[in-house]
Amino acid sequence: MDRELALNIVRVTEAAAMGCGKYMGRGNKEIADQAAVDGMRSMFQVLDISGTVVIGEGELDEAPMLYIGEKIGTWEAGSPEIDIAVDPLDGTKLVAKGLPGALAVVAVAPKGCLLHAPDMYMHKIAVGPQAAGHIDITAPIEENLYNVAKALNKDITEVTVIMQDRERHADFINRARAVGARIKLFGDGDVAAAIATCFDDSGVDMMIGKGGAPEGVISAAAIKCLGGEFQGILVPDNEEEKRRCKEMAGDNWDRVLTMEDLAKGDDIIFAATGVSDGELLKGVRYMANNRAQTFSMVTRSKSGTIRFIDTIHVLDKKPTYAYVK
Repeated sequence: MDRELALNIVRVTEAAAMGCGKYMGRGNKEIADQAAVDGMRSMFQVLDISGTVVIGEGELDEAPMLYIGEKIGTWEAGSPEIDIAVDPLDGTKLVAKGLPGALAVVAVAPKGCLLHAPDMYMHKIAVGPQAAGHIDITAPIEENLYNVAKALNKDITEVTVIMQDRERHADFINRARAVGARIKLFGDGDVAAAIATCFDDSGVDMMIGKGGAPEGVISAAAIKCLGGEFQGILVPDNEEEKRRCKEMAGDNWDRVLTMEDLAKGDDIIFAATGVSDGELLKGVRYMANNRAQTFSMVTRSKSGTIRFIDTIHVLDKKPTYAYVK
């Protein structure tokens, strides 16, 4: 993929963030999510790509746009064929309630490089670059915490593990507390939680828990670009979900999925724009004189470069595809 595509992917996440940011705190997660989808798809449609959505808003009968299998981009002769994984609004409830940490995120890779993950649960574990190679999703949480502490040259009481605040994680929480680890709980937005492990100033050393498999693919793509490590195991709840697992991940679908299983190769791009203020990125600011300010990051696995982009948008000068009102 052309490296200039990275900046265009940022434009996509910016459009999504500006579209849904207007609905922060207004109590309607559906309208916020739809605004993010509208902005993201509108910008995607003018990019010189032959893109296929592999992680999106759902199946064709569940979502009118950015559905799994949808073709987006110009599809002109010679445009790169790419897989696209999107979460137009990672943290719909956060935006509806005016809470921090919501992001618009996109990961892209050459055709065939992103796992078409079923819409089901996945066990996940993630760490940043310094602890990469020191985790095992099949091992007890205590073992992982001690190994991460050793890799980071920290005492176990200085290690912070982040988990979603759900009843299904009660055992993990109790066991982490028993060994003295610090715990940080979050409500929604597990892509943001996973990539926080890759930034020292986030204060997060490890993420663990059970969450959405599609978000797991996006997290794996991001963490691969950032130099960390992500592992996952699909968790189907019924026979239909098992069938989907076999269809998408093969007969040994219940194996540990590494980053190479989830996001193949070294030509991956990940971009995110803040919607509401978070530890990684500030949220959208709507300013006087019909302007808005966005805060984004973009990274490529090929170079490992991480760019943080602070942008002022003059909204009345934007084409309609770049700012969906």
